[in-house]
Amino acid sequence: MSMLEDPAQPDLESCRGTMSTEEDAKWLQWVTHQFETIAEKDREINLQQFKTALNVKESFFAERFFTLFDSDGSGTITLQELLEALTLLIHGNPMDKLKFLFQVYDVDGSGSIDADELRTVLRSCMRESAISLPDEKLDQLTLALFESADKDCNGAITFDELRDELQRFPGVMENLTISAAHWLTPPAAPRRARALTWAYWHNHRSHLLCLAAFAGLHLLLFALAASEHRARGASVMVAKGCGQCLNLDGSFIAVLMLRRCLTWLRATWLAQVLPLDQNIQFHQFVGYVVIVLSLVHTVAHIVNFALQAQAEASPFQFWELLLTTRPGIGWIHGLASPTGVALLLLLLLMFACSSSCIRRSGHFEVFYWTHLSYLPMWILLILHGPNFWKWLLVPGTLFFLEKIIGLAVSRMAALCIVEVNLLPSKVTHLLIKRPPLFHYRPGDYLYLNIPTIARYEWHPFTISSAPEQKDTIWLHIRSEGQWTNRLYESFKTSCPMDCDPKPLSRSLKMKRSQRRPESLEHQHIHSGTSVQGAVAYSKDVTVELTSYRPKGTPQQGDQGLVSTAVTKEGAQARWRAIAEPGQVSEKSSENHLFCNIKCYIDGPYGTPTRRIFASEHAVLIGAGIGITPFASILQSIMYRHQKRKNICPSCQHSWMDSAQDEDMKLHKVDFMWINRDQRSFEWFVSLLTKLEMDQAEISQEGPFLELHMYMTSALGKNDMKAIGLQMALDLLAKKEKKDSITGLQTRTQPGRPDWNKVFQKVAAEKKGKVQVFFCGSPALAKVLKGHCEQFGFKFFQENF
Repeated sequence: MSMLEDPAQPDLESCRGTMSTEEDAKWLQWVTHQFETIAEKDREINLQQFKTALNVKESFFAERFFTLFDSDGSGTITLQELLEALTLLIHGNPMDKLKFLFQVYDVDGSGSIDADELRTVLRSCMRESAISLPDEKLDQLTLALFESADKDCNGAITFDELRDELQRFPGVMENLTISAAHWLTPPAAPRRARALTWAYWHNHRSHLLCLAAFAGLHLLLFALAASEHRARGASVMVAKGCGQCLNLDGSFIAVLMLRRCLTWLRATWLAQVLPLDQNIQFHQFVGYVVIVLSLVHTVAHIVNFALQAQAEASPFQFWELLLTTRPGIGWIHGLASPTGVALLLLLLLMFACSSSCIRRSGHFEVFYWTHLSYLPMWILLILHGPNFWKWLLVPGTLFFLEKIIGLAVSRMAALCIVEVNLLPSKVTHLLIKRPPLFHYRPGDYLYLNIPTIARYEWHPFTISSAPEQKDTIWLHIRSEGQWTNRLYESFKTSCPMDCDPKPLSRSLKMKRSQRRPESLEHQHIHSGTSVQGAVAYSKDVTVELTSYRPKGTPQQGDQGLVSTAVTKEGAQARWRAIAEPGQVSEKSSENHLFCNIKCYIDGPYGTPTRRIFASEHAVLIGAGIGITPFASILQSIMYRHQKRKNICPSCQHSWMDSAQDEDMKLHKVDFMWINRDQRSFEWFVSLLTKLEMDQAEISQEGPFLELHMYMTSALGKNDMKAIGLQMALDLLAKKEKKDSITGLQTRTQPGRPDWNKVFQKVAAEKKGKVQVFFCGSPALAKVLKGHCEQFGFKFFQENF
């Protein structure tokens, strides 16, 4: 029986503390039930069953916990032994828990912990938290914790010394437990649905008002059409009422996909009134309404035809009324009935092929081609209903104008993918030569077509480069679907399609063509030297960057990764001056390719993130690849912020202008990036390193940009399987002024964020009106939306 782990949730912690007698009895009953399920007939648990049940990844902890739980040394754990141990860990006082922890760390049972025992424990902690660090870094962590705890320098940590060390971390001793035992946690009570509170109304008022207007307009149209045909019976009234509503929906559904018009509207005051950011959701909602109304409309007509066919005076049979033009029903040659049947079949086909199981299971082409049936549907609707053309005239004209403009712009001239980087976590980084008239704003997206991957497929991707970067457009594409996987695999092969056989010559030409008189400040932000690689780890006096080759600075024979080791001061100078790296050791790799591949783009199109620059205090939250929109935004924010910086030529004193850009009202930016594992940080962390260095040069009260990194697979300080490692990471980060996991100055926090604490801190800063921008999974979006309602923050979600 396998139990999955949720490392961010202190499962047993929800059961501890002030537990009532009734709750305690229920918990004991639950534990007994789960024990019996695992122990089966012998009513005892062996080591393998214990390890599986607790989902402990590292054998070291499984064996240590099992040994300490097995009080009689029989090699198995009985229910009584389990309850005694869990009672100590859950209801015991901090001293009891600390004694248990000390016994776990004291591997040889000598009554003290030596450096080798501590190293063994920390290695097991790293494996339990899915953290991978080199042996040198493990030694540094061990020494940092050992030297801090061994106060008397006798070469061993005693119980009292471990207790004193833990007391430096407030709240840890009181909350110490073993997390991740789902089988020991009673199922949570079902959540009550959120009421229509003032906070909910504040965050969704435009959405709710539009839904109310939409429903009211449908009721009005239905009532008017039904009353006009009340003499013909109830079935005709229902059919005509639904038909009139379908006239509206059949044209309005096109309005919701006018991407260029919606992008333009985002720059007007209407963006504050209309829920433009939910156009896709409204499009889907209107689609469901169309399906329901069409079915009701069809059933009503079938009932009417059946009644007519049964009438003695009727010259037509039922099937003739339903399928032929003989009865003359309709305004063009009696086509209403056959076109209605064709419309319903097309609509049901489109609906079935639009389901998420089709779109996300590698069959995007099915969704794409069946969705193009809107063209024959509109033609059939014009033939079917006498008034539909009037409803379609304006939105249809705008829709086709957009299509024509998009086709003309995208196909006017083919662009080139000039460089490709294959990054960790199967992320493909494309550098596309930027067209001269391609103007966009941070966070915008475009549609990309690469004929060599799929001739007719266009896929939307967020632009990850800042608008201030004039030469190329960056796209970071995560391999999750059929098309994106084909893209990644095509470049992963040894000789990908159309790769430039002379990358050095072409890159040298690009470098010379891009030279222009620019200030160092300007280059500092948007030069192509901003690398997209990974900070691997840091040694004593160096920052070791494993980075992808900057555009325009190739070395002979370079087709791979560049490993550059420089001092901290040298690293800052390298970023400031955009200088050539001093010591470059090259590795042959297929992860970096200079290419000349034809592609087409359509866009740019606006997103909710355009509102960021109008915020006073912006909280940007990205989960996994959801960081992509914020890559462009963070670079642009720092560029605009640095434009306000002045330096005295005499004394080199720097200060910031009080005047802000017209488009930028930001006083503070909090950026939060949540990743499951360590490797997911690698592909974007060098840009964050650059941003930290930028900010270090800005002398002002408090940081303008504050980074928060979370690794959900890492166990928190309250977990006995992680407390030693997290303490060591804290100590070494304080000593080296950088995080051992990412190399950033910002410490990577284990587990998931405590959103209550996060938003409380944001609210306490009082930097102005708070707006939260999120890009990531819908499940996390619901959680964040609820917290934003609680704190009165405005919430915006990027469609992911």
